[in-house]
Amino acid sequence: MKTLLPLYFMLAIGSAAHAAMPADGAKAADSCEAAVTDTIKEMRGRNASDVQFNKEKRVLSPTTGEETDIKGAGRYRNAAGAATPFTYGCAYNDKTGATSGIVFRDAAGPRASEEKEWQPDLLSVSPEACETAVAATLKSKHPRVGRIAFGSDSRQLRPAPGGRASLEGIGAVQRAPGMNLVQFNYRCEFEPGNGKLVAVQAFE
Repeated sequence: MKTLLPLYFMLAIGSAAHAAMPADGAKAADSCEAAVTDTIKEMRGRNASDVQFNKEKRVLSPTTGEETDIKGAGRYRNAAGAATPFTYGCAYNDKTGATSGIVFRDAAGPRASEEKEWQPDLLSVSPEACETAVAATLKSKHPRVGRIAFGSDSRQLRPAPGGRASLEGIGAVQRAPGMNLVQFNYRCEFEPGNGKLVAVQAFE
């Protein structure tokens, strides 16, 4: 496969749902946002600054046991000074205060490959659906997964058999808390017209 553009290894965590957030929700939000800020600075160094989280988009969803699923959005400034939006999700343990299962993605769209004069049906391609499916595949393979990161700059659209569109990219996965990040490649195929996701692959 053709070498793809560099991946922005930006991992993020967040939380909360409304301004009048319960004390436990506020604690989860603070813990997650502090962790994601540290992670972004660790992975991107000076290439990322001014990390901000959108409090209006935080969503907390209690799950079974002692964990709370947290989803939200934010932005940071890249080396060129441009604002880069992102979305994130993670699990927060209410008892230990630890976060896990972090999924981060840039909120930018994919770019089409320039190898051929091929015009993809962009309305039929959903990077979020693809990356959510890839994350589920990796979580199934690594039940103790710590982090999964996707970068929009690595996304490429290519033609696939049957008139389908293939979305390809690279990411990084932490197979378990404390382990190093490992790069992976992924590929999704979408049917034309209805945008149905028909194939998902992840290669470590």
